[in-house]
Amino acid sequence: MAKTATTNLRPVTDLSRPQVFIETYGCQMNVNDSEVVLSILQDNGWALCDSISNADLILINTCSIRDNAEKRVLGRLDVFRQEKKKRRVIVGVLGCMAERLKASLLENEAVDIVAGPDAYRDLPRLIAGIRDGEKQINTLLSHEETYADITPVRTDPSGVSAFISIMRGCNNVCSYCIVPYVRGAERSRDPNSILREAGELIAAGYREITLLGQNVDSYLWVDASNPTRSVNFAQLLEQVALLDPTVRIRFATSHPKDMGDDVLYVMAMYENICKHIHLPVQSGSTPMLEKMNRKYTREQYLARVDKIREILPDCVITTDVIAGFSGETDEDYRQTLSLMEAVRFDSAFMFQYSERPGTKASRHYPDNVPPEVKTSRLNGIIALQNEISLERNREWVGRVVEVLIDGPSKRCGDELAGRTDGNKTCVFPAEGHHAGECVTVHIDSCTSATLLCHIVQETAPSMEDVIDSIRGSIPPIKPLKDIKPLKDLKEDLKDIKSRSPFKDIKPLKELKEDLKEGFKDGFKGRRGRRPASGKKDDK
Repeated sequence: MAKTATTNLRPVTDLSRPQVFIETYGCQMNVNDSEVVLSILQDNGWALCDSISNADLILINTCSIRDNAEKRVLGRLDVFRQEKKKRRVIVGVLGCMAERLKASLLENEAVDIVAGPDAYRDLPRLIAGIRDGEKQINTLLSHEETYADITPVRTDPSGVSAFISIMRGCNNVCSYCIVPYVRGAERSRDPNSILREAGELIAAGYREITLLGQNVDSYLWVDASNPTRSVNFAQLLEQVALLDPTVRIRFATSHPKDMGDDVLYVMAMYENICKHIHLPVQSGSTPMLEKMNRKYTREQYLARVDKIREILPDCVITTDVIAGFSGETDEDYRQTLSLMEAVRFDSAFMFQYSERPGTKASRHYPDNVPPEVKTSRLNGIIALQNEISLERNREWVGRVVEVLIDGPSKRCGDELAGRTDGNKTCVFPAEGHHAGECVTVHIDSCTSATLLCHIVQETAPSMEDVIDSIRGSIPPIKPLKDIKPLKDLKEDLKDIKSRSPFKDIKPLKELKEDLKEGFKDGFKGRRGRRPASGKKDDK
């Protein structure tokens, strides 16, 4: 198939091209990966479609973080299998589940292609191979691949917010986590490629950019040609923020052991860096954190939160919590609840522990908390967080804040939804506004998840207000009646002159006469005379 260069950031819709349908599950990283895949395929002649019934190629980008995520994918493969019975269509499984299950996925009669997260450049070859009648697979992980030279094709509907992957992989190896095994070792992108991609988004009119990584705080790019040159995350964050002060900058996800004060100070310095930190805690119990291999204690986590509150008092902090990890006791559970009460997270992602095959926990720590206990503890965590979220949101009622509009509200077509600097969702009457605008809203009330607002109409100041403002900035002028007449000023000048030390200096005429006499007396007869010794005078 002829290669066609991508000319813009938006999907190509062209019925003359073969059609591809992409379905994405999981995290923001997977969303960004699907946009990279679409860019590669568009450059090779494909066009995006919005229905599997119109697709010549169906790709499903998968997540393996929990068992439920994989079950959903298997259910979708059954749907795709039914579609294949009707006509010829190629089905490919991409991403983390492809990397974990590898060739076993090819045993599913619906699946033609299996491609891991580092194999997306190879998709054109894999697709061509299918046409020769053979199922195709590439699940090789790379130590270098970052897709830095590929401009993702943006699939978000509004064109307001976009993700930039600044790194790939993870080196933390938390005992419960599958990510290092399916995404490989950590590697950071060249900062120049990140700045280029951000600049393209800004030029295309995007109003918000989120920098993505499994652990953004460990981002560290080192120049291979000059190892003394490096860029860390705080430096990268600042460089991106400086591109355009009107564009919001976010990042995710942070790790408590790696988030330094330098990042917090950069956030405080730049108004367009959003004051929101997602800081997963997972458990409030130090023994559980040690078994999870999180590399921090309860006390260290709380100290990090205290530092955030000190440097960024209004910063919104969100988190992840796992209920029922291996060996979790009632006391461990109570420690998690008490930490939640101490920190008062604005919101949280909360899950039951799901053992993932191949992880350290699956090999060394039995999944021994009964399902009903996991469910009970998770329900308790959710109930507490809902209470705290409502209390935190009530603290914002009555405030006036700036909101970036994402688009229409999901519940009411006459309302819009947007997010604050702290990533809190706001809903308000549209009043003629649209996605991509920044509006000022008054927060009237709230639920645990949403701030209910109305737009504050900003009016131009009146002429009287402008004049009063100017008057207030000018220092008072001395009344004219206090200024001395010219005659009095002349007398003052005479008096100053009479008291000046320069009054004793001779006039210029007298100085000239003195100089003449000095030359006659001091230098008369000096020209051409030699000392008595007959030698030249060297004085």
